[in-house]
Amino acid sequence: MRIAPAISTALIAIEAFLVAGCKPPEKKAEAHPSPAKVDKVQQEAELNKIVLTAEAEQRLGLMLAEVETKPVNRVRNYGGEIALPPGASLVISAPVSGRVQPASAGNMPAAGMIVVANQPVLLLTPLLSPEREVLTPAERISIMQGKNQIATWRADAAFQVAQAQEQVNKAKLDLERAERLYRDSAGTRRAVEDAQSALILANSALDAATTRQKLVESSDSQSESGQQTPLTIESPQAGMIRTASVAPGEVVAAGAPLFEVMKYDPVWVRVPVYAGETAQLALHSSAEVVPLNSERKTRGYVAKPIIAPPTATALSSTVDLYYELANSEGRLRPGERMTVRVKLQGASEQQVVPWAAVMTDINGGTWVYQNVGEHTYVRRRVQVRYILDSLAVLESGPATGAKIVTAGAVELYGTEMGHAK
Repeated sequence: MRIAPAISTALIAIEAFLVAGCKPPEKKAEAHPSPAKVDKVQQEAELNKIVLTAEAEQRLGLMLAEVETKPVNRVRNYGGEIALPPGASLVISAPVSGRVQPASAGNMPAAGMIVVANQPVLLLTPLLSPEREVLTPAERISIMQGKNQIATWRADAAFQVAQAQEQVNKAKLDLERAERLYRDSAGTRRAVEDAQSALILANSALDAATTRQKLVESSDSQSESGQQTPLTIESPQAGMIRTASVAPGEVVAAGAPLFEVMKYDPVWVRVPVYAGETAQLALHSSAEVVPLNSERKTRGYVAKPIIAPPTATALSSTVDLYYELANSEGRLRPGERMTVRVKLQGASEQQVVPWAAVMTDINGGTWVYQNVGEHTYVRRRVQVRYILDSLAVLESGPATGAKIVTAGAVELYGTEMGHAK
């Protein structure tokens, strides 16, 4: 009876052994090789470190400046249009009926031709009959009509000269008064500048009126005997021939346009601005004018604000700002569209570096060279937000107070890349 428990225990042991023997052997996890092996990650600053000798620094002509934090006015871009100031374009008309010839052989005025003030442009021969001593009744009537018309023009020219002279006298008095008040600390500098601009415009109007008066007075050259004296048509101002309306040998009537001369330096820039934004703009600060295809960091022309007739467009709810821009080479054309960067009011603290210190690589990245130790330089990446005058406002870059290279950065880049000796 005692043998049964022992047999049961043996059977259980055998069953456990058989079950364990039926299980498949466990597989060990296989170790996969790493796709990449990097001993040490190289930092960008370690790759661009340059150590120079004192002689090499002197030969490269390196100059340093510190990264500064200063108050800077932000700018806002607007679309502008090149326009001519009032009186910049003059149309020259024939004082009497006559035949047109060039003032010099083969030098007929053409569009784009540059002329100087008082330069002879055309010769106008009055329509008379020099081959006969006795004029026909029709010719006598034409002569009398021409004389009457010249007399009318002469009186009108004299009135315009007197009116322009009176405007000049008034502008001089206004300028003297504004300067006296400014010296006594009772006026503003802006009032003086406005008076100076008014005097310049008045003098220009007087010169144009005087030139027209001389031209009218020189036209009374006909005589009863039928002799002809060609009239010399001069350019009243220096500039560019904008349009030429006559051909050599053409007969024109009195008052017909001959040519138009345009004064292209300086020009105005008209900037339409939404009326609700004018309070945010620094209206008395200069603006920067750049072509439409320019990049954000491109430097442009500096234009100063001027006093101009107030204009606006009701349909687009815009008012016009006017700036004056030098155009001595005549590159800017009337009607050309430009991008105008207008400063905003309220300067904010920004991190700035000299624009000369920023260098652009072939991929468009912007860099500066930082002096991190004696004769040691590191190329640091920077992000330029915008350019203002000679400063580059940074989005990111070296900390304030860091010394960077302002002169010789390109030479230092050539040294780093192995292009310099």
